[in-house]
Amino acid sequence: MHQQYSAPNLYDEMFSSDGNCRAHYQAFADWLSYITPEQLQQKKQEADLLFHRVGITFNVYGEDAGTERLIPFDSVPRIIPASEWSMLERGMRQRVAALNAFLYDIYHDQNIIRAGIIPAEQVFANDQFQPCMQGLNLPGNIYAHITGVDLIRNDAGDYFVLEDNLRTPSGVSYMMENRKMMMRLFPELFSRHAIAPVSHYPALLLKTLRESSAVDNPCVVVLTPGRYNSAYFEHAFLAQQMGVELVEGQDLFVKNGFVYMRTTLGPQRVDVIYRRLDDAFLDPLTFNAGSMLGVPGLTSVYRAGNIVLTNAIGTGVADDKSIYPFVPDMIRFYLSEEPILNNVPTYQCRKADDLKYTLDNLDKLVVKEVHGAGGYGMLIGPKATKQEIEAFRVQLKNNPANYISQPTLSLSSCPTFVDEGIAPRHIDLRPFLLTGKETHLVPGGLTRVALTKGSLVVNSSQGGGTKDTWILEDELC
Repeated sequence: MHQQYSAPNLYDEMFSSDGNCRAHYQAFADWLSYITPEQLQQKKQEADLLFHRVGITFNVYGEDAGTERLIPFDSVPRIIPASEWSMLERGMRQRVAALNAFLYDIYHDQNIIRAGIIPAEQVFANDQFQPCMQGLNLPGNIYAHITGVDLIRNDAGDYFVLEDNLRTPSGVSYMMENRKMMMRLFPELFSRHAIAPVSHYPALLLKTLRESSAVDNPCVVVLTPGRYNSAYFEHAFLAQQMGVELVEGQDLFVKNGFVYMRTTLGPQRVDVIYRRLDDAFLDPLTFNAGSMLGVPGLTSVYRAGNIVLTNAIGTGVADDKSIYPFVPDMIRFYLSEEPILNNVPTYQCRKADDLKYTLDNLDKLVVKEVHGAGGYGMLIGPKATKQEIEAFRVQLKNNPANYISQPTLSLSSCPTFVDEGIAPRHIDLRPFLLTGKETHLVPGGLTRVALTKGSLVVNSSQGGGTKDTWILEDELC
């Protein structure tokens, strides 16, 4: 490198604590030593221009300056050796299997509640629990066909699951576009490394969606809330990559117990809807009566078994932050296995003792809304001012069941190209699992990076960026 890289006192993905480059990064480090900051800056500008041309943007709600923003792309990849990835893969497969078993159980026999492992009110009083799903049998008993699992690494180098995303997990399009961009900007790197591909994700996704239906050659569509949704680029991207129609609610209608799509050649029956809008907006006859985004009567067709929705209605109860602490217990209960991946220690503020501990240690903890997402509605105690802590204390006391708290983990860092050159920045990782007749995941994921020095918030809506994630194939061959 052209300047001193000073990793913080925590686990750095590229350098060990004694400053030596880790073996799986060595070939990249050798290449990086010959690249000047000016060359990296030029490549960054080229990437920004190309992303703008392709339209790889996301929308930020509530911003007056414009509806679209470019997600910053970092040209220093996050590299994971195959042996490490193998462990992560086994842990994520185990977790998704338990979550699907949990969803089937709570909408059927509710054995985990009867066993006293999860309190009934945690499920039935949850906003994401949908009574209309009770007793409904889904093909293969699969509720979450597409899952994003957020992983972090602590200062000891150990991985933890930060949260599960089962409602409408997003970000896979950026995983794929980041790879295409790296291959375009730095083709020489791909001759130096055996990097597992991710380009087959759309084919696996389409296979998973088709397998979810009992219909021969089912008609699959992607349902989007529309172009003003924050992830609209991804909706359009995935539909285009799979070769299926991108539709809005107004493009679909219900007739004689089936869902049809309006086309220039007349109505066409739809068999599988990969929906990218929340339960509340799916069907104004069942959920939010004011929704203009959904399809009236869709729920009745779903309950009759004449349409497949991925992910299933009511899936959100399993990725709620108040349910998250129980996932290790789900693994033991349904699979009779010990969890391969651990949770972050979590305090449930609905419990008196946990609330007292949280209130006494607000300056040391991260406090999150149980239904929150995108980095909103949270307090990062060590980074907050006294005024912010006291204001949050009032919110917490007024509605303790709405919050959980966790210790402030020192997320691992990775070299990142920022204004001052190559510097360490905190990262996390979101791999994507596809569950059909089998569970598939492409070797990689979306690495998100907190671009502000010292920040632990990696969400794009909060100013975070993304990196390409390389899984080295050498040991996989």
